[in-house]
Amino acid sequence: MKVLGIETSCDETGVAVYDGERGILADHLYSQVEAHQPYGGVVPEIASRDHVRKLAPMVAAVLAEAGLRAEELDGVAYTAGPGLAGALLVGAGFARGFAWGLGIPALGVHHMEGHLLAPMLEPGGAAPPFLALLVSGGHTLLVDVPALGEYYIVGESLDDAAGEAFDKVAKMLDLGYPGGPAVEALAREGDPSRFRFPRPMTDRPGLDMSFSGLKTHVVNTLRGAAPGPTTAADIARGFSDAVVDTFAIKIKRALKSTGQKRLVVAGGVSANQALRARLTALCADLGVQANFPRLRYATDNGAMIAFVGHLRLAAGEHDGPGFEVRPRWPMTTLTAPGASV
Repeated sequence: MKVLGIETSCDETGVAVYDGERGILADHLYSQVEAHQPYGGVVPEIASRDHVRKLAPMVAAVLAEAGLRAEELDGVAYTAGPGLAGALLVGAGFARGFAWGLGIPALGVHHMEGHLLAPMLEPGGAAPPFLALLVSGGHTLLVDVPALGEYYIVGESLDDAAGEAFDKVAKMLDLGYPGGPAVEALAREGDPSRFRFPRPMTDRPGLDMSFSGLKTHVVNTLRGAAPGPTTAADIARGFSDAVVDTFAIKIKRALKSTGQKRLVVAGGVSANQALRARLTALCADLGVQANFPRLRYATDNGAMIAFVGHLRLAAGEHDGPGFEVRPRWPMTTLTAPGASV
């Protein structure tokens, strides 16, 4: 079964073709970073218009690279949520129209399920059961995954997602957009011993997290720190170490409470090399297998949507005559592939 995947949840346009026998046949990604940089963040209207411009030529290019005619596709999958409403509608409208014209089924899939299962795109990638840390610009979730479609949120951020916190700290340090990679790069130059930031909510039981207070700590540290050529880097390092330590502490607790022996870390923030190194070491100490998607599949992409779409379309799922996008869509409402057929 060959499935076209379309991802337009935010500021990246992703298009890919997944074949159930051969895997990913082609995968293209367009980033809107340059369009949003002057504004210091994502502008929803700009994001939607850029998706409109890019989708049709990207689909044509992906099919050409895959060596396929559109008529050889068996289904179309698209991100139905969560995400920006306007951006989601662009992808949904295109996907539904494209599938209708070909007489093949279409299916709206969950963006975070795409991230969750992205490591399965790799040969020998992690399949359930596992514990997952999903970290992106809008979500920070600890998910117990006993089987496909069985997703239990065991911990989450009670305020800002980790990605949001990185972006806001980047603004405080005048690092521009996107903030996460900029803070990570600057933190590598910082002194880890100069500033010790708190590890929020690690002094009490539970798996929930909070990153809002770390932003306040950055503001107060900036105001009180003596000016110097390394101050910004030292603050970035203190902040980054606090986030990574918090994740390590919470994950260790979650692995113990769930009994899982495999950890999946996915979502845009999973590209952070300090986080990958720390969690890889933690898992080695605990005798747990750590799985990360390759960097290409860590951020938003069409391959993960095509893959999840294939799993569910092959199980008989498809959209009805009407459709909707879901800017907010809890993962816990999902079921096993084919269970709703």
